[in-house]
Amino acid sequence: MAQVSHQLLNGPLDCGLRTLSILSELYPRSADINELVMLDYMLIHSGDVLNGPPSLHPPSPLRSGEVAIRRQVIQEGLVLFQSRHLIVRTLTGRGFEYMADDLAPAFLDVLRSPYQQGVRERARWVAGIGRDLGWTELAKVFDDSLVRWRAEFAVLAGDELTMGEP
Repeated sequence: MAQVSHQLLNGPLDCGLRTLSILSELYPRSADINELVMLDYMLIHSGDVLNGPPSLHPPSPLRSGEVAIRRQVIQEGLVLFQSRHLIVRTLTGRGFEYMADDLAPAFLDVLRSPYQQGVRERARWVAGIGRDLGWTELAKVFDDSLVRWRAEFAVLAGDELTMGEP
């Protein structure tokens, strides 16, 4: 039996709620796991994206490493909300894709914490990016935000930062 994480912030429940918020805003469009990883990262670190709203979470020098572990936690969150019939998984020509169920907006409407309201606002913003761009352009916006963040951090850290690059 798989071990379940009990971490709240950035755990399966939190990632699942953010992903559900994104999918609800994308509805009726579906998204694959790669798109959801990028959109979730941009939702949390929206200040890293050109013309984005302030970031939901405070900046961290380790945030580019989040991308590597985010996929697994998002998948756990997707399974959690699929089991509650709020997310539907379908097999398409591109592989598995996820879409919000009809009940998702009503469920999200009852969550009124300031954090969740911030998630919903950024989900609307990031879903607009996801709707308007194709896979290639979305990946470029994502990559550009990581490059911009690395450049800003390099200025702060001076010559000591290599970020794993020569």
